[in-house]
Amino acid sequence: MTVRVRRTFEFEAPPERVWDFISDPGKRAAAISVVRDYEVDGNDATWQIDLQLPLVDRTATVETEDIEREEPRYVKFVGKSSVMRVTGEHRIEDTETGCRLHNEFVVDGRLPGVERFFKKRLDAELDNLDAALRRDLELPA
Repeated sequence: MTVRVRRTFEFEAPPERVWDFISDPGKRAAAISVVRDYEVDGNDATWQIDLQLPLVDRTATVETEDIEREEPRYVKFVGKSSVMRVTGEHRIEDTETGCRLHNEFVVDGRLPGVERFFKKRLDAELDNLDAALRRDLELPA
């Protein structure tokens, strides 16, 4: 089973400022609550994620890399580990008052329960991303 979540955020901020955040693998990782720790190497990042699954309570290492970048409008990353594969896409679109950020996350689990774990959390994780972006842009929540 695959879990897919799509959300769009609007910001009264220049698209370049949103790009500065969303194209930074460290800022993206810091916004995700299950990422306990991370290291950034250029456009790649290694996440340590906490998984509380039935019968399994473990930390998993996820190696992420940006596989497509169209500066300053689009970034797509893939994260791979022994327990899952995650794909994230972020597309910025101009609006009259700032910009719109289209987001899509897809999680494919490799262990039983991974999809269920993320199905319960992905929507909240996108709320976390929105809140982190608003803090970075110094916009109200």
